[in-house]
Parts: sequence; structure tokens; C-alpha cells
Amino acid sequence: MLAPKTMETTSADDGAESFGPRQTDVLEAALALLVEGGDKGLTTARLARAANCSKESLYKWFGDRNGLLEAMITYQASKVRIAALPRVKPSAEEFRHQLAGFASDLLTVLSGPTSLALNRLSIGEAGREGAQLGGLLIERGRRAIENRAMRLLDAGRDAGLIAFDNRDAAFNALYGLIVGDMHVRMLLGDAVPLIADASALDTQAARAVDQFWRLYGVAEETNPNTN
Repeated sequence: MLAPKTMETTSADDGAESFGPRQTDVLEAALALLVEGGDKGLTTARLARAANCSKESLYKWFGDRNGLLEAMITYQASKVRIAALPRVKPSAEEFRHQLAGFASDLLTVLSGPTSLALNRLSIGEAGREGAQLGGLLIERGRRAIENRAMRLLDAGRDAGLIAFDNRDAAFNALYGLIVGDMHVRMLLGDAVPLIADASALDTQAARAVDQFWRLYGVAEETNPNTN
């Protein structure tokens, strides 16, 4: 029987788990194996060889296969970052920069081969008895990113920069403006033009923030917190 999962992690300010350098190396190797060989390519023996570590270390850090997949998804989701806002009230420019950074990270992660491989594997498992990857992608991936972004939206509202009555609706609008149908099209094998290079992703991110600002931004002259 595999040992219980005992990942040596620390809590980050944004709620994501941070992994030690050695664990990060293992997770990068695991993600590469998944992209290269799919579900069958990700075995304990192959991962131990690729990461130059023992199987015992894998069991200690991640426990069983689901524990490893959970860690991989958590690690991927942590790449969609929310940088710390200034302690004083941020300017509209600073806040928009934070939104654009989140949007760019989200597009980069979702359009990468790792995200596509994880999602395709989850879709392939859907409906099978005992399938857990889809739930892990929601809980440790989408929901972790959502919670991080909602804290950013709350900070913007508290600073009087954006206004919304329903935070869920505001987040869904932001997410939809950023991603659109890109992820679905890529999962189906479509070569989406906007992810051709980093500059294209940044352009799409900036466009999404502009559109979000038209919906939720507070005009400077009516902003009660404006000095």
C-alpha cells in the first residue's frame, strides 16, 4: 500500500501551495511525461527516472496517483499569479496592470500543452467509474484561480476602482472576456491565431481588461475615493 501523502508545502498569501525546489523539478518532469506520452506515459518508474529520484520519495511527497495529479494541477494553477497590490490604495493604472497580468498568465497557462493534455485526459476519463481528474481540475485548478482573482476584484472594489453587485458575475465576465472560446477550440485541435506568440497573448489580455473596464470600471469623476 502506498504511503499517505505528506507534501512539504507552505501556504502562500494567495492560497496556493508552494512546493520546494526538488518537488518542483519532479512536477515539471511529470507534466512533461504527461504531454509526451499521455496517461500511459506517466508511471512511477518513468517519473522516478526522469526526475532522478526514488519511488520512495515520490510516495512520501505525493502519495498515490491522485495525489500526484492533484499536485500537478495545483502547481499549474499557481502559474496564474496575482501580484501583491500596493498597501495604499492602488491607482487605476496599477489595478489595470494587475488585471492584465492575471489575464496574460491565464491565457499562457490555458493555451500551453500541459493544460491541454490535462484537460484532454480528464475528458477521456469522464463518465468512467472512479474518475477523479475532472473534479481535481475544478477544485485545484479552476476554483483556485477563481478564488485568487476574486480577491483581486474585491481589492479593486474596496479601492473604488470597479463596482459590482455580484462578484461571481463579475469574475465570470472577466474570465469570459479573457478566454472566450479559445480553450475549447484548442482542445478540439484548432490552431487559434491569438496564441501565436507572447505579444499576441498580451494584446488579447489588454483587450479583455479594456472591455471589462467598460462594464465595471468607475469613472474617475464619480469615484468617491479619488483625491
